[in-house]
Amino acid sequence: MKLSRFAALSSSLLLGAVLALTGATAAQADSSAQAVDYVALGDSYSSGVGAGNYIGSSGDCKRTNRAYPALWAAANAPSSFAFTACSGARTNDVTANQLGPLGSGTDLVSVTIGGNDAGFADVMTTCVLQSESTCINRINQAKAYVDSTLPGRLDTVYSAIRAKAPSARVVVLGYPRFYKLNGSCIAGLTENERAAINGASDHLNAAIAKRAADHGYAFGSVVGTFTGHEICSGAAWLHSVNWLNIGESYHPTAAGQSGGYLPVLNAND
Repeated sequence: MKLSRFAALSSSLLLGAVLALTGATAAQADSSAQAVDYVALGDSYSSGVGAGNYIGSSGDCKRTNRAYPALWAAANAPSSFAFTACSGARTNDVTANQLGPLGSGTDLVSVTIGGNDAGFADVMTTCVLQSESTCINRINQAKAYVDSTLPGRLDTVYSAIRAKAPSARVVVLGYPRFYKLNGSCIAGLTENERAAINGASDHLNAAIAKRAADHGYAFGSVVGTFTGHEICSGAAWLHSVNWLNIGESYHPTAAGQSGGYLPVLNAND
């Protein structure tokens, strides 16, 4: 009987020691999982234009804590977070102005880039202000640029990221489709124009995804998360044309950043 009690006591102490060790190991794993150096690059879709509450010190870059990179950092407490994404950025702006925080210790990089190179703002302005045929022609010009010139520009950015952050996981995020076809909109662009703009977004995303894959980077499509939340959906996570604040037009709202972009980064980080 005494031996049985001794064995039971020994087993209890051993179990306690194992649980304590396991708990310590788990705590260490949690700690190392959070010890991430994260750098967020890109254009207005990464800086958060359209989400509001811009950080004063970011100036014309219009970064906001409502943007998906800042939301990810707030939720994951990385050991360092550098947020250099900037409104209006093109590929050459990323390489010239945004790569400074990258280094051999960088663990995670996110980026949206390519839309401004392809002339996104001019496409939308043309389609809003001019005829359907002029709109479609401008879209076709943008698609031709995506085919002929953008891949090389993306290669330059992606190679520069890898050169400065050789060990980082790089997540390249795409752009949403802008319109729900046959939706709730009763004015504005024609359905042909809306369909052509959606098709151009798909074309751009396909080019970006191909270049990302060829560099060994993850590509995160946001088309699925924005489905049901396009312009003309009745529950849009994208601003339509806003004549009082034209710069926010066709950009994600705060809900689009948290519901459209953040889950995709979470799935690929």
